Amino acid sequence: MTRVPTAARGPLARWTLARQSQQAARDEEFTAFVASVAPRLRRVAYLMCGDWHLAQDLTQTTLARMYASWSRIWRNANLEAYSRRVLMNAVFDQRKRRSNTELVLAELPEPVRAGAQSTTELHVTLVTALATLPARDQAIVVLRYWEDHSVQTVADILGLSTTLVTTRSARALSKLRAMLGEEFVLT
Repeated sequence: MTRVPTAARGPLARWTLARQSQQAARDEEFTAFVASVAPRLRRVAYLMCGDWHLAQDLTQTTLARMYASWSRIWRNANLEAYSRRVLMNAVFDQRKRRSNTELVLAELPEPVRAGAQSTTELHVTLVTALATLPARDQAIVVLRYWEDHSVQTVADILGLSTTLVTTRSARALSKLRAMLGEEFVLT
């Protein structure tokens, strides 16, 4: 097969090559973006749902949604904030679809005391307690205290007012304190 010089190709062929080159550059940037944010997104998703497999699915859903609109958003200066917003929307959508599978208990489990717990037990206890919160409150606690974002940033990510974020954060923390007990919180 003989190669036809670029100048001899028609305008459609040159346009196609330029388009493919642009797409390849965007794909490379998306791949680099995924490598940098995927572990963090998966951790946040896990904290929101308490299941590593579901967290992986939610992360993949987030990345797939972002890839679908990558040509529009790839030059955005704050892709990490955008990815958190897409992830939270995916979590909320998943919760709406699976809300009928919740397990209702007649009594709350006994609060676990931190004195004899190992790190793994502590982690499980915290994630279990976090899972009892409503989805928005859980998102606020995860973004505010796990991801260490400001009230304003959390409000922007979730599309809420700063007052609402502050109020719901305080209520969620008091629920967690009541569930875990004061001895747990002080240790």
